[in-house]
Amino acid sequence: MIGGMARAVVATAYGGPEVLDVIDVDPGLPGSGEVLLNVRASGVNPADWKQYSGAWGTDPTALPLRLGHEAAGVVAAVGPSDGDDDAASDAGLGVGAEVIAFHAPGAYADRLVVKRAALLPKPAQMSWEKAAGLMVSGVAAAHALAATRVGAGDTVLVHGASGGVGAMIVQLARAKGARVIGTGDPSNHEYLVDLGAVPVGYGPGLTERVRLAARGNLTAAIDVSGTREALDASVALVHDRRRVATIAAMAYGAQLGIKVLGSGPGADPGTEIRDAARAKLIRLVEQGKLDVRIGATYQLNEAARAHRAGIEGRVQGKIILVPVSDEGRQAQSRSLLHPLRGR
Repeated sequence: MIGGMARAVVATAYGGPEVLDVIDVDPGLPGSGEVLLNVRASGVNPADWKQYSGAWGTDPTALPLRLGHEAAGVVAAVGPSDGDDDAASDAGLGVGAEVIAFHAPGAYADRLVVKRAALLPKPAQMSWEKAAGLMVSGVAAAHALAATRVGAGDTVLVHGASGGVGAMIVQLARAKGARVIGTGDPSNHEYLVDLGAVPVGYGPGLTERVRLAARGNLTAAIDVSGTREALDASVALVHDRRRVATIAAMAYGAQLGIKVLGSGPGADPGTEIRDAARAKLIRLVEQGKLDVRIGATYQLNEAARAHRAGIEGRVQGKIILVPVSDEGRQAQSRSLLHPLRGR
């Protein structure tokens, strides 16, 4: 279907997940260099709830806020010819192609217009859910490992190793030939072992526990958790602060003189590294060397529940949203006036 309305998740105000709603939107028609995507799944990331939490400002003119940055789906239509249509078809990005979309603003939707440059062919062996959760976490992990120069023979400490980005860092570091120590709650330790990390619990005595696990040979550390405990342990154990990085504790990381990565104030966005990582991630998946661990899947109308689970840290791996089926949508329209409010 090309015409007609789409369903999309928006934040109607600034606050917690209770401000989320699902509304009808006109996706529009693809213009030059764009495609219309029938979305099969969308990835959920911490940046999504930070967008409406007020952490990045509370401009009332930006409301309602469309959410989401990554998706997977099927190309339904291609915009007017701009001289690149044949190249797009040759690259497997024409109508009917199964693709991953990143960057894809407003990805929490069942149909979406995106730039053709944002598309990559979906590996055939990947489910829609795994494909939708690959890129945001994957490129952040690749950037962190590049910034800390992790390679064969290294022993790297990963704080928050059981989350979406953490699990990617563990797998990519292992693929490079590094040994990984992952910090996490004891309930996640079996999961960390399955990923290929040596698990260590949070809390008092963390530095000494990591020292013992590292056998005195820790060469790099990457923080995804954002706690002072994590950074204090990292700088106590890694001699070269150029090989310590955080993607979550910008202010304290800058104070300690370690590498601060991502989109926060003063952080290194790593644009070129992250762009180059997209194709490499696809190849690793195709080679069976990288997997997207799915922690939970919710329907679009359950976005508030999904965000609460992510904010509370109750999910191992990625959280994914999937569109509501036509049958489910009809049932909801009969029984729910505002499917997200109050949940």
